[in-house]
Amino acid sequence: MDIKFRLEQAAGVVCKVIYPISISSFNGRGTQVAVCTLSSMTLLRKISSDAIMDNLLIVGRLFSENKGIDQLIEFCTKHPSLRYLILCGKDTNGHYPADALINLIRLGLDENKNIIGTKAPRPFIKCRATLVKKFREQIELVDMRDCYDLKKIIEMVNDLT
Repeated sequence: MDIKFRLEQAAGVVCKVIYPISISSFNGRGTQVAVCTLSSMTLLRKISSDAIMDNLLIVGRLFSENKGIDQLIEFCTKHPSLRYLILCGKDTNGHYPADALINLIRLGLDENKNIIGTKAPRPFIKCRATLVKKFREQIELVDMRDCYDLKKIIEMVNDLT
């Protein structure tokens, strides 16, 4: 294990202590659409308190290009009615999970289970290959990165449902 990786892991632990983020997702009453606000916590709260939650399965955040995507794959494949994942808000600088997720869907994994074509620094996926395959076949990503406009996001959700 290289020193840079160890420092990044230690920094992650320190960040969790200094800047705890207790909110990660909110469940809705829909079945086919999920929204990922990436690192935009204010947008996450806005969506979670809007009536659009009646049409969403879940709204959540995504900060990392590895563990976070692994958790997302697990969640999505446990909900076979989920078809669409809207990415909105700000991608996490340095980790670029949205870029990693888009490339996972488009290009898949290499033989070492790294996401092909992403600029994310550590795009290693631990999920079983069968889950990754199922996820890639099941989910259609809707790329609305850098959109913070609740009305536009609601319009997209309504168009998809």
